[in-house]
Amino acid sequence: MSKFSTAAKRLLVGRPFRSDTLGHTLLPKRVALPVFASDALSSVAYAPQEIFLTLSIAGIASFAFAPWIGLAVIIVLLTVVMSYRQNVHAYPSGGGDYEVATVNLGPKAGLTVASALLVDYVLTVAVSISSAAENLGALVPWIGQNKVLFSVIAIVLLTAMNLRGVRESGTAFAIPTYAFMVGIFVMLGWGFFRTAVLGDDVRAPSAGLELHAENDHLMGFAFVFLVLRAFTQGCAALTGVEAISNGVPAFKKPKSRNAATTLLMLGTISVAMFMGVIYLARQTGVVLAEHPETQLTNAPAGYRQDTVIAQLSQAVFAGFPPGFFFVIGFTALILVLAANTAFNGFPVLGSILAQDRYLPRQLHTRGDRLAFSNGILFLAGFAILLVVAFEADPTKLIPLYTVGVFVSFTLSQSGMIRHWNRLLRNESDPNARRRMRRSQGINAFGLAMTGTVLVIVLITKFLVGAWIAIAAMTAIFALMMGIKKHYDRVADELREAEEDRPTVMPSRNHAIVLVSKLHLPTRRALAYAKATRPDVLEAVTVNVDDRDTRMLVKDWEANGFKIPLKVIESPYREITKPVLDYVKRMRSKNPRDVVTVFIPEYVVGRWWEHFLHNQSALRLKGRLLFQPGVMVTSVPWQLASSEKVHDKAVIAPGSVRRGLHGEDTK
Repeated sequence: MSKFSTAAKRLLVGRPFRSDTLGHTLLPKRVALPVFASDALSSVAYAPQEIFLTLSIAGIASFAFAPWIGLAVIIVLLTVVMSYRQNVHAYPSGGGDYEVATVNLGPKAGLTVASALLVDYVLTVAVSISSAAENLGALVPWIGQNKVLFSVIAIVLLTAMNLRGVRESGTAFAIPTYAFMVGIFVMLGWGFFRTAVLGDDVRAPSAGLELHAENDHLMGFAFVFLVLRAFTQGCAALTGVEAISNGVPAFKKPKSRNAATTLLMLGTISVAMFMGVIYLARQTGVVLAEHPETQLTNAPAGYRQDTVIAQLSQAVFAGFPPGFFFVIGFTALILVLAANTAFNGFPVLGSILAQDRYLPRQLHTRGDRLAFSNGILFLAGFAILLVVAFEADPTKLIPLYTVGVFVSFTLSQSGMIRHWNRLLRNESDPNARRRMRRSQGINAFGLAMTGTVLVIVLITKFLVGAWIAIAAMTAIFALMMGIKKHYDRVADELREAEEDRPTVMPSRNHAIVLVSKLHLPTRRALAYAKATRPDVLEAVTVNVDDRDTRMLVKDWEANGFKIPLKVIESPYREITKPVLDYVKRMRSKNPRDVVTVFIPEYVVGRWWEHFLHNQSALRLKGRLLFQPGVMVTSVPWQLASSEKVHDKAVIAPGSVRRGLHGEDTK
């Protein structure tokens, strides 16, 4: 790696951490809450709004159902929180839903959960960042006009921060997350105080607008379908709850207890903010339309529909602009930071999958800062693709959103029920059995709730985008199965080869040094080849130009080399094929011999020099590697551009005697 690229990496990522400092990156609860729960907490910015937007199809009267729909969402949310508290105690290793499903339901169920979670993590980043751009657009019009550019920049910045390590990320995200919570609770508290105690007529900017129903005749089943769809849109508030169970290893000890406490804190705060926003929106007369340009009949020219948080903060803090700026600013910021939940969960899950050989092994390796750098980069890349493809529009992205998380919820709860059944068979202590039965009952209720929601999501959202998420999950599932089969096939092949073909030492080593010119790189290759003490050593050159070949042979003889020079004819001026044919002939004559090919190569320091050197060597190496019984050795020669290594080189004592210097090549 060049000095420039190394310096750039250090600037972006920071200095590397030693592996034995991993314990210092573990999180206390006060930092773990904003790191892992920011996704679920930030959903207050769009989940209540989605309920109103969906109900707007039936007109303003349907908004009366919003609190009841919100209450149903809260029941599901609390059920999931209580269920996952059982999960983190039973499976503290960080596998979360994937581990629960794999251990109790089998590998295919585990892969289904993993596929769903991976898709959902990517969508978490895309939706959160896009929603941040939408909210911040109310404050900074340029961002609203350039949502895609803003979203891409935000994802890149998040990637850089996470590459620096989870501890620094947690510290950076804690203050904005807590500021957001303070802002929302102050807004709700002051809003309810003004309306209930002071008797103020607090009205949202959109309160006087007339909402025209897209369909005036929604009755019976059609209206029920609309309410169910609004319910599933509101269930976006549950996305991110599972991140804590996937991130248990990042907590300080006692890990399970701290994770369970953080889950309870998350549930309590989410319930208060979610329902508070819905009730305050009803009290202040917020009007939201799925298609404002056609549904808001008396809207002024150039009207732009602001988000529900923006409208509430304008109404509550009327006459006090700093309050509005604070709430909308930190709402936008936490939506950017909410993606950090995925940046913590996706790499950990990817590492576990890689360890189980379902994903490339590179995803299991920690980077310089003890973060799973490859997983972070994969997540960022796919999230940017989604943002660009869907034009950073949350309305287009949210229909894809809840499918994956409820697939994982449902399979996880099924696995937990089987987990408790297995433990109960071997447990005789009455108190322990009572605790297990209680936990099993909680998980059974969670299964009933999440399974029902999953069915509703599939019915109401399939045609409006859920099919895309399902297709992505299917593709990832198939890909992981293929990777697993490949790794298993390679392992079986190596094991069978070891059993059927015991290691046999080659009878002789036939060394070949490839020569194009008689220069210093060639001399070094000859010296190194001789130092390996092969049974047979010869130099080989390919005749692609008669004049050059004659000069090489003449110089070779003039220098008095004792190593024979073999000239291979090449009537079509090829280099690779004649060498391959010659090596194959050597192998066929003596099948038990090993042929070692030494190739002199330049080491260059400038990127463009790679195009000017070593091209023939690269092609030849690529072909030789497929030949059985053939070893390929690169002998480097550092050019001055490679930091002038050859000027700084020190000849080791005895190197001439051992044949590592030019005098002993003859």
